[in-house]
Amino acid sequence: MLKYCAEKDIPVDLLVVSHQLEAVLSLLELVPSLRGVIDHIAKPDIKNGTMEPWNDHMRKIASYPHIYCKLSGMATEADHERWKNSDFTVYIQHILEIFGPNRVMFGSDWPVCLLAAQYDDVVEIVTQALPPAWGEMEKARLFGLNAQSFYKL
Repeated sequence: MLKYCAEKDIPVDLLVVSHQLEAVLSLLELVPSLRGVIDHIAKPDIKNGTMEPWNDHMRKIASYPHIYCKLSGMATEADHERWKNSDFTVYIQHILEIFGPNRVMFGSDWPVCLLAAQYDDVVEIVTQALPPAWGEMEKARLFGLNAQSFYKL
């Protein structure tokens, strides 16, 4: 089925958690032209500040030029009662570095995010971590243009 999606250029969302990233890499070896987006940055262990092996796996996944990453679903991976914006910064900046401004999308994960944060909090989590050099075009890509292109809207 995923080979068919790749052949027909049908975009797919890859809803996975961090311990499933090796399987995603195996999938991409079999279907390297698949156009997909990793949802929720693959749910790393933000609550405990764990970076590896998520960090390395995401870097390898980002080497596939048709794969995007959605900055979403992070608040629910942190301590629901005591998270702070800085808990997310290293994860967001890693994704922005490896995928670049043309292959990232914002996602609110609303209403699920309400378990840990309000919608405005989720927006702030992402915007506070953006590189200072990002201008209006990069932000426009993140907050809509990349999704429009990826999903052919």
